[in-house]
Amino acid sequence: MGHAAFSHSSLLFNATPRLTTSTFFSCIPRSYYRRKAFPPLFFSSRNGAHFRCFCGDSIPETEGPGIPSPSSVMKKRVVSGVQPTGSVHLGNYFGAIKNWVSLQDSYETFFFIVDLHAITLPYDSQELTKATKATAALYLACGVDTDKASVFVQSHVRAHVELMWLLSTATPVGRLGRMIQFKEKSRKEGDENVGVALLTYPVLMASDILLYQTDFVPVGEDQKQHLELTRELAERVNYLYGGRKWKKMGGRGGALFKVPEALIAPAGARVMSLTDGFAKMSKSAPSDQSRINLLDPKDVIANKIKRCKTDSFSGLEFDNPERPECNNLLSIYQLATGRTKKEIADECKDMNWGVFKSLLADALIEHLQPIQVRYEEITSDAPYLDKILLEGAEKAASIADATLNNVYQAMGFYRRGRESMP
Repeated sequence: MGHAAFSHSSLLFNATPRLTTSTFFSCIPRSYYRRKAFPPLFFSSRNGAHFRCFCGDSIPETEGPGIPSPSSVMKKRVVSGVQPTGSVHLGNYFGAIKNWVSLQDSYETFFFIVDLHAITLPYDSQELTKATKATAALYLACGVDTDKASVFVQSHVRAHVELMWLLSTATPVGRLGRMIQFKEKSRKEGDENVGVALLTYPVLMASDILLYQTDFVPVGEDQKQHLELTRELAERVNYLYGGRKWKKMGGRGGALFKVPEALIAPAGARVMSLTDGFAKMSKSAPSDQSRINLLDPKDVIANKIKRCKTDSFSGLEFDNPERPECNNLLSIYQLATGRTKKEIADECKDMNWGVFKSLLADALIEHLQPIQVRYEEITSDAPYLDKILLEGAEKAASIADATLNNVYQAMGFYRRGRESMP
């Protein structure tokens, strides 16, 4: 996600996603809250476990170990997005976009380009326009079907920014300052060079999610902290302004926001850098050699694989902590070929790096070639892409505006004209 998109993760979604589970109390006495000027973001038991008060309609029906039942899945909503900064690479593709293609068949899905998040650090304004269009085209080229999913640009739905401001009034500054990615990036850039947006972008991310009454958000391990903040803000605003308080303001009462759950892959590898098996593949890495971009030409892909970091052990194997690069390259090969982990392990256990790198390069070139062809077709028809993004934004805005108007009403704003009438 780089630092801002809640699906900009590098987990390998090569298995059925699962829901995160949380222990919760469904009926914490209201007298507990009345003693506080603001309700706490967490409640802790003596053994340190965290408890939350959930909205009833945010708890999914499940079958087995956290898998949504078919009856509930069909009506649930998923939102996710990727930044338009830099080139979309294998980590974005296998960690997010490829998973979207499967999600769109079972969920109501909203996939967008989070261009507002892309400006939290210095950027090229001309490149932002180009990258936004390119990212949208890649969504479609990778298989996102606009008959099933809504695709749009974040800044085309102004409710994202408006709700962010409202949510910021309920967001403790100290909570934002403790966000891991803010601490890392502000330390790297230096406090004098960091804008306020780098501190507050998690609130915009919360807005991105809560606007659409989202049930599930596909996230990687590096974004779970941001989703936790989103859930906490939803619960806090629901308490401060929802229920009877909202009804007294002319609303329907109840929760203003659903409390979203995370959809994450079962425990497994992430797509890591080609130059450092301990670092995830990233758009922000200074060396382009560290990643395979979806639009890399064949010769570039072959050269990057040929030069990627390996080790001096004999044979190839998964899950050896002393061989992070080996595990990463085998995982990429598994994803590119669509075969099982056991099949890959059996095939490659006695291979040397020279033979394997040739196989991996060929598999990636074959896998990405249809995407590249489709991308060229889409980008050559600018009116088509504009039409898709316009229709996606209109559908998204109809939902987002309804949520935003409810929040304005519940928070006591005097709305202009007819909007002010209950």
